[in-house]
Amino acid sequence: MSRPHHLDLDRFVRGLARRNPAQAEFHQAVREVMHDVFPFVRENLRYSEQAILERMTEPDRVVIFRVTWEDDRGRVHAHRGWRVQFSNTIGPYKGGLRFHRSVNQSILKFLAFEQIFKNSLTGLPMGGAKGGSNFDPHGRSDREVMRFCQAFMTQLAPYIGEDTDVPAGDMGVGSREISYLFGQWRRLENRFVGVLTGKDLSFGGSLIRKEATGYGAVYFAEDMLTLRGDSLAGKTCTVSGSGNVALYCVEKLLQSEARVVTVSDSDGTIYVPQGFTWEMFDHLKDLKEKRRGRLGEFAEKFGVEFRGQSRPWSVPCDLAFPCATQNELNAEDAAALVGNGVQAVVEGANMPCTPEAVELFRTKGVLYAPGKAANAGGVSVSGLEQSQNSLRLSWSREEVDSRLRTIMHEIHKKCVAYGQDPSGMINYQRGANLAGFVRVADAMLAQGLV
Repeated sequence: MSRPHHLDLDRFVRGLARRNPAQAEFHQAVREVMHDVFPFVRENLRYSEQAILERMTEPDRVVIFRVTWEDDRGRVHAHRGWRVQFSNTIGPYKGGLRFHRSVNQSILKFLAFEQIFKNSLTGLPMGGAKGGSNFDPHGRSDREVMRFCQAFMTQLAPYIGEDTDVPAGDMGVGSREISYLFGQWRRLENRFVGVLTGKDLSFGGSLIRKEATGYGAVYFAEDMLTLRGDSLAGKTCTVSGSGNVALYCVEKLLQSEARVVTVSDSDGTIYVPQGFTWEMFDHLKDLKEKRRGRLGEFAEKFGVEFRGQSRPWSVPCDLAFPCATQNELNAEDAAALVGNGVQAVVEGANMPCTPEAVELFRTKGVLYAPGKAANAGGVSVSGLEQSQNSLRLSWSREEVDSRLRTIMHEIHKKCVAYGQDPSGMINYQRGANLAGFVRVADAMLAQGLV
């Protein structure tokens, strides 16, 4: 077979777009990975000879189903549900369920594709998947959410299992939703096994699970700075979002003696120039986790600035942690961060930086940690929860946190090993893409044409 030439990447992406029309997020995710992987494949023909890239970008299957449920007023609703089982080459499918009005097949395919590489980086035996529905639990009563989750799981149950596919939570799917989903699965199957992760501690959940993604992002940032002979102490940090990822990113930054000056939600951004205190953080956590309140209320209580319909990226900082959603940080935002002297951008969300923003960070020498590496803490502890469920035991908070810290340190080492430039600079995005790719691709070669 002839060696691919320099136009192959464009041709490959055009072909992918033709086969997957109107799926912009999925196209973006594939192009980002292939930008780094294609040159490597050109130098290692065993991958191209076995069409690894074509096989790796085609999901094993996409399951689509209707979810019919009844609200508190007796009105019947029909939503759409999906499970994208992308690759189980190195282990059972693993990836979250997202309930949000923005959910569509393109977003779920992008997330599932990213999950392949993220799970590979952890070193744990987990494949890549994602699922969810265009149902939005916000504003719904607990009983409405319960009825929807029961209807959703009734449709999903035939396709998942502890050795087949182990979903977790994601945006709009927290402990409440996972609990309802697990209860329905247990009723349908009459078995009690770790078929879902992110469960409540009372029935098989893991300590550190809800903190894991935010903690992991900070651990990765810490390793990036340590490699430069620096630390988090005293650094001014901007954080977007105010869900689990953002909250526990803030918590770990405060524990590391950094100064956190922003969080945000869909209404806008709160700016605390002097930095969050522990009293502020405790109130924020209560507001968001228990009362599902808005940041305007927080700003009123503490007399801090609330910037309506605004993102945090115009605020001067040393480190930026986008922890909200995909494509939330664009080229204009990146230029503002660079102009204000940002040293590193660490993705807590999945693909929160647009390609133009990432390119600007690269050209300006800003450390950039892609989500597939920096936010792998959540799925890492999901994997550890699977292990605890299989062993029928629970590890202490200290043991889980220690294992998480070790996994994030090893991910950082892999990114450095594969991302080292001749100049000595570390391209973390290339390092993450190549390290994640090689493990999966080698397993595909070993298993033959499957």
